[in-house]
Amino acid sequence: MTDAPQPAPAQPAAFGAVPPATRVYRHRLATRIWHWVNAVTIVIMIGSGLTILNAHPHLYWGEYGANWDHPWFNPPHMPSYLTIPAGYNLAIARRWHLLFALVFGFGLLAFMVASLINRHFQKDLRIRLRELAPAYLWHDFKEHLALRFHDPKHPTAFNIFQKLSYALTIFGLIPTMIVSGLALSPAMTAAWPWLLAVVGGRASARSVHFIAASGLVVFIIVHLVLVILAGAWPEVKSMVTGWWRVPDDHAEEAA
Repeated sequence: MTDAPQPAPAQPAAFGAVPPATRVYRHRLATRIWHWVNAVTIVIMIGSGLTILNAHPHLYWGEYGANWDHPWFNPPHMPSYLTIPAGYNLAIARRWHLLFALVFGFGLLAFMVASLINRHFQKDLRIRLRELAPAYLWHDFKEHLALRFHDPKHPTAFNIFQKLSYALTIFGLIPTMIVSGLALSPAMTAAWPWLLAVVGGRASARSVHFIAASGLVVFIIVHLVLVILAGAWPEVKSMVTGWWRVPDDHAEEAA
């Protein structure tokens, strides 16, 4: 996820073109911190969550779910090399999951506040109506198939599929995971009984939590694939330093 790009002072663009070897400030400090904290947090949460799922690998809808009820889905047993801890230990898995759930939730809150202050949401993630036109979506889809992920004239701008996926993840999947996770806690539902009504019952909360987490896993896989296709080292380096070098072919096309 990126913030509004700022051209490097030593290399100004002439006549709106992007000169070769131009560097742009692509990721601000708040974005980079949130990204790398999440990289660790999500791995631990997924691994510990799989251990918890292995304890009862059946998903239901409604208020209750037990061995004699009919599940809508029976997830496969997850191998130990994907779970945290590697050996089955439900108590430890729950402790790790709840600890990093706090990191995940408060990290999202801090990122949202920072993004409102620096106008990252307004500048980079705002979805305009014209971008949802079929012709616009089809053009962007063809550009992805051709492995062209950046507009040569605006190489750091988000395309519509990036905006939609990031908006769905930040404002949809992650909040859904947090709310459904809270609804699974007896202590939280005792204090906020309306949580169970929001998700349709405790068994439904577990199913919703699983679906949202699965959606996040799909997003991560697609994100990693696109990073590799776009050039893994420049992309990772920009998420460490904040600076991204505009490829020469982009600058030549923009000239």
